[in-house]
Amino acid sequence: MAVLVSLTLCAGASAQVTLTPDQLRNAAAQSIAAGDPARARDYADALLARDSRDFRAQIVRARALRDLGESDAAILAARSAWEMADSDGERYSAAMMMAQTLSSAGKKTRAQLWLRRAAHHAPTAGTRRKAQQHFNYVRLQNPWRTELSFTLAPNSNINNGSARETSELNYRISEILFGGPVEFALSSEAQALSGIEAGFGVQSRYRFHQTSTQAHDLNFGLSYRSFALTNSAQRAAPDVEGTDFAYGTISLGYGFSQINFDRTGEFQSSIEIGQSWYGGAQYASFLRGGVSQSYQTTATQKLNFAVDLEKQVGQRTADVDSGSLSAAVTQKLATGDLAYMSLGTTRAISENMDADFSEVELRGVYVFGKPLMGAAVQLGAGAAMRDYDLSRHNAQGRQDKRLFADITATFRQIDYFGFNPSATLRATTTDSNIGLYDVNRVGLSIGIRSAF
Repeated sequence: MAVLVSLTLCAGASAQVTLTPDQLRNAAAQSIAAGDPARARDYADALLARDSRDFRAQIVRARALRDLGESDAAILAARSAWEMADSDGERYSAAMMMAQTLSSAGKKTRAQLWLRRAAHHAPTAGTRRKAQQHFNYVRLQNPWRTELSFTLAPNSNINNGSARETSELNYRISEILFGGPVEFALSSEAQALSGIEAGFGVQSRYRFHQTSTQAHDLNFGLSYRSFALTNSAQRAAPDVEGTDFAYGTISLGYGFSQINFDRTGEFQSSIEIGQSWYGGAQYASFLRGGVSQSYQTTATQKLNFAVDLEKQVGQRTADVDSGSLSAAVTQKLATGDLAYMSLGTTRAISENMDADFSEVELRGVYVFGKPLMGAAVQLGAGAAMRDYDLSRHNAQGRQDKRLFADITATFRQIDYFGFNPSATLRATTTDSNIGLYDVNRVGLSIGIRSAF
């Protein structure tokens, strides 16, 4: 069926001509390209009057309304196009149009969600890359940035319990009563209990001011994790529940960053205040602050130096003042792999001898540039030495040596709305001169990561 439309001629008169639907669709698209969205809208309306399910006409109408500044109407038109779509190609086009109309209306976060939807339905690798490029562009413009994390993890030691069955009694008491060291049996609750960890985290940032070299952010954080004991752990400790070890935090802070050293470096600083809960009760309040400076020494190497301070006021734990220094280097290798190494030291000061310590930690990370068996793989390992000058259990104080390693695989070939599943296997062992603090832990966590 042809469509009758009116065309305005140069002299101001108008004439009616008959066009086929395809001709009118082409004319509408050409009007958009020529910067005449009003005419494109009229052509699209004529096509939709002929066929209310005309997908291409609805897409053109949404674009024309967006160009005319009619944001609400453009969003409604884009949503109608999405509802009409019946193939991946059409869903991709509708999602891209919805993202563009939302972004133009200042709704950047919603636009990012629709760009993920567009990438999910992209019919080709090229259209997917285009959706990703638009996503990254909108993300840079969006003052809000939110990262969500979810964890489901079997864990061999949810209570940070000892790997030993015995430990030494308080050395002062044992010397007075028995004249020397005495070992005692640890209760089931003090030994490692296995279970399943489930948790989530939210990190959100609002960038309230930005220039070409500076940025000011308000930051919000929320996290929570709880546990369920395995059957064997329940039998070993019948009076214990997994929720006894549930842990959550909430924080609010401010962050400042500045590009420096002729755009080869970045200075960052932050301060935050927060509260933690353990086992459903208030655990500690904290005030944290930190500064860091990164510097791109070459195209393949980056250095980073950081100082962090924290004041903890405990409700169910000790008051602690702590500070840490760290230095790190990131090196991109000729193979495309990435290597990272960091060295840090921490000093914690407390009237509670079990919270007053010095620590040195070395950590390395290796990221493979190419997939291994279809997965992006990252390896990590490190060692730490922690020294407590005083301990109620040993006259020489307490010395802990900790080794840890992890491997993370992100399964890129499994993609849902721009997210990939990931699995991380972690193992930690702590060798202490006091048996109570010998700790072994192995955990496998399942999560999701953004593909772009």
